[in-house]
Amino acid sequence: MFTFSALSRRLQRSAREVFGWERLRPEQLRAMKSVMEQRDTLVVMPTGAGKSAVYQVPGVLLPGPTVVVSPLIALQRDQVSGLLRRAGADAAAVNSTQSRGENDAVWDRISEGDVDFVFLAPEQLAKDEVVEQLAAARPALFVVDEAQCVSSWGHDFRPEYLRLGQVIDRIGRPPVLALTASAAAPVRADIVQRLGMRGVREVVTGFDRPNIYLEVIPFRSAADKRRAVVERAAAEPKPGLVYAATRKESEEYARELGDLGLGVAAYHAGLPAKERGAVHDRFLAGELDVVVATSAFGMGIDKPDVRFVLHASVPGSLDAYYQEIGRAGRDGKPARAILAYRSQDLGMQRFFAAGRPDPDTVSQVAGTLEEHAGPVRPSDLRSETGLTASRLTAVVNLLEQVEAVRTTESGDLETTGAADPAEAARKAVELGDAHQQLERSRVDMMRGYAESTGCLRRFLLGYFGQAPEAGRSCGSCDRCEAAALSPDGPKAAAGVLAGTGGPVAPQEVSRADDAPHPFRLGARVRHGQWGDGSVMSQDGRRLTVLFETAGYRTLSLDVVEQNGLLTLR
Repeated sequence: MFTFSALSRRLQRSAREVFGWERLRPEQLRAMKSVMEQRDTLVVMPTGAGKSAVYQVPGVLLPGPTVVVSPLIALQRDQVSGLLRRAGADAAAVNSTQSRGENDAVWDRISEGDVDFVFLAPEQLAKDEVVEQLAAARPALFVVDEAQCVSSWGHDFRPEYLRLGQVIDRIGRPPVLALTASAAAPVRADIVQRLGMRGVREVVTGFDRPNIYLEVIPFRSAADKRRAVVERAAAEPKPGLVYAATRKESEEYARELGDLGLGVAAYHAGLPAKERGAVHDRFLAGELDVVVATSAFGMGIDKPDVRFVLHASVPGSLDAYYQEIGRAGRDGKPARAILAYRSQDLGMQRFFAAGRPDPDTVSQVAGTLEEHAGPVRPSDLRSETGLTASRLTAVVNLLEQVEAVRTTESGDLETTGAADPAEAARKAVELGDAHQQLERSRVDMMRGYAESTGCLRRFLLGYFGQAPEAGRSCGSCDRCEAAALSPDGPKAAAGVLAGTGGPVAPQEVSRADDAPHPFRLGARVRHGQWGDGSVMSQDGRRLTVLFETAGYRTLSLDVVEQNGLLTLR
């Protein structure tokens, strides 16, 4: 057993000798020590801060393979090649793009103890044979990369992420390491709960990326916005990323930029895997000026010199927005995050967030399980219900969360007997509705950011529960720059913004912003209608509170105090 200082020296030596890293950041070292001490660990670090090193350095020291759950095959390929190139470590991936023979060869190497790191997509872990082979390998560490996906409920949500907690138990419950670049306090709590993490040590660094200039340009006309997106993407220093809402839009923007003579490619989930891989490789190699993509592109992309990220459509949450703009300026040099905003675009995000579990479908699944005298294989349940694997997994996840269904050690499903099918379905639907309400509130917070006339950085950091530094101007967003240049101060500067075609209402700021009050950052509060919550931020005389059942709500501090709307818990 190593002492704390001896462990630190061993990790530093391994980082230097194996990976060539002369110095580990304090937060990296703190997280690595936690991993080596076999503690479940949650790490939140901005993009480019070296999250992958947290499992890579311990992984070459631990006795047994490190399992890495990684959401994109292109990302797995990058991580495998990086380990082979930098560390000479034995790393391999098992995924759907490889032949049966190739995957079998990897499993043979794992069973013989010849693989230090094995990379898998969450869908692979839905297969019983994969889980059984992992259990036989006795992993030393289970890593969930891009762990914010565990807490995502958007239209592109992959429900297999919610099964990872059961997988961890079935393979012998090795220590768990969850890694993410964007996780506000409620998302962190969700990750811990869904992965079944125990005695968790959290390593959370600051969310601020001061080298990224924040800019929001509002538009009323879709045509004006489209023209401006193309012009701005063409004018910005390269390389850059443009995020579009749909596959069709990504192809259209790519075509228009290509007509201007730029090296550009579209990227979305509808392209063949080989074509997606080619775009990915060309971008990393510096052969493309711009990639126009849906949210399918960029996760874990290790390209330090991206100079701009331009959103042609508003994302569904600040969590997603922060994740995507974090791909800019990883080299620490100036970069820009530009949001082309039309309030009408939020209608699509509300549509995606408004889906709810169908009560009849939930009742059908609960009733089918009740009819069986014992455990049922998921494949048999799919056949009996006629549901797709993804849809069935989403329903079963809800039923498990209300403790009406459990997964056996062999991966089968059975009822707990805690409630009859109708009652189980009612509770599951209520839980699903609560998830959707939270997603809708995240859309509202995205609107708040886009329409804010105050400091954008202050708003963004407040959303993640980080208190901004004293002073109102960040000096690196368009709102603060406008305020500094305006002879009449921030209200005048906020009055008219480029592309609106008209005035934007200024944000009223009270002179008593700093008056004492008990509802400080992180305070636990209770509201008569919305229940329990936590204070996430204060902007002027406005509080943003995340309520456990109602999602995010922005409240006037004056109204709260005058009417006693909140009490401290």
